[in-house]
Amino acid sequence: MEPRNEELLKTFTPDQIEKLDGIIESYRGKPGGLIPVLEQAQEVLEYLPISIQKRIAEGLNVSLSQVYGVVTFYSFFTMTPRGKHTCRVCLGTACYVRGGKAIHENIMKSFGIKEGETTEDKMFTYETVRCLGACGLGPVIVIDEDVHGRIKPEKVKDVLSKYD
Repeated sequence: MEPRNEELLKTFTPDQIEKLDGIIESYRGKPGGLIPVLEQAQEVLEYLPISIQKRIAEGLNVSLSQVYGVVTFYSFFTMTPRGKHTCRVCLGTACYVRGGKAIHENIMKSFGIKEGETTEDKMFTYETVRCLGACGLGPVIVIDEDVHGRIKPEKVKDVLSKYD
């Protein structure tokens, strides 16, 4: 086994690495293949750490800086593990003045995480947004695609407990 595979096997399964190599192989030498490789790799691996970016760069014969540049440019890509669910709190003006800030602080305190982080149990990744377009329902949180309006800070845990 190649030494670089040993490093990857600490984080990913042999099946995941085999799928990644298959994705890379199917796009090797094809112009414009980097973004589709990254998209498919993230579907298989859930995130794109530097070790995976290096493997993709080598496999596609492009620079690591090119791969890294694409991963960091597009918000769709992530370099850190994400939770099973994404919790977004609106901090736009309407939500903020109706309690969005208190919800934000409650989540960070209750779960011991900051914006952009994932809970230890990998259940939730926490993000804030500036507007969700549901100002009349403020304050609003969105779990995955589910909108929860008129949320009180003390009810956030009840809402999140419904997701497993």
